[in-house]
Amino acid sequence: MAITITIPGKPIAKKRPKFARRGKHVTTYNPQESEEGRWITLAHQYFPEKPFEGPIVLSAEFYMPIPKSVSKKRRAMMLTGEIMHTKKPDTDNMLKFAKDCLNGFAWVDDAQVIECHCRKLYSDTAKTVLRIEQVGLADER
Repeated sequence: MAITITIPGKPIAKKRPKFARRGKHVTTYNPQESEEGRWITLAHQYFPEKPFEGPIVLSAEFYMPIPKSVSKKRRAMMLTGEIMHTKKPDTDNMLKFAKDCLNGFAWVDDAQVIECHCRKLYSDTAKTVLRIEQVGLADER
């Protein structure tokens, strides 16, 4: 079984946790809580009530916006793939953010992801497209 989901908007990379001193104590907080909530709300409509179990193959395409200052010639080259997106954010941090957001309702745990295919592309429409495929379910129960 496979599900393809599209999350509109600029792809987001996972950020490190932040620390704050409160008197004598140091607390940790997640600076991306609201972004994760938006992702979860958008992605949740694609999944059945029960998360996938067993091995999963994940394919991710991150469509990055083209800078407004780019010439028409360079813009055309970006759209055809002649110029690739080699700037930050990097693919592994964007993939980590996506996997963390889908934990618990797309799959039980992101440790189930046994294979990943990931790439960044330029596009007029910034979005993230994820294809989640449950594999190897030859009655393991």
